[in-house]
Amino acid sequence: MTEDPRDPFSGDPADPAADFGDALGEEEALEPLSPEEREDVLADLADLEVYQALLEPQDVRGLVVDCEDCRISHYFGWALLRGNLRQLLDAGQTTVHEPAYDPDPTHYVSWEYARGYADGVQDTEAQRDS
Repeated sequence: MTEDPRDPFSGDPADPAADFGDALGEEEALEPLSPEEREDVLADLADLEVYQALLEPQDVRGLVVDCEDCRISHYFGWALLRGNLRQLLDAGQTTVHEPAYDPDPTHYVSWEYARGYADGVQDTEAQRDS
């Protein structure tokens, strides 16, 4: 079962975006991810599980990503991030999705922050155990 939102026009002959397929180059088959790219995505999925487990109890709702294309910060909830990564593994690309509606930036952190937080927790536990 996918966590992506359902396409409201799926199977509808009057789909307003039906003519965009050729314009967007969708007729070209996507190359599958390389073994290295797959490993990177699998590592991101594993990291995401750790980040969510550590940060969700701190009222963090997901991660923020600064988009190089549009120069806008995009806020992704945990489930949407996970769904995007799984879609990338399955299809070689992510699907278009609705952005978060009026997100509160104080509830999101960057990948770098999440990684640093997880590393800090791990280091603290290692010191405690020694």
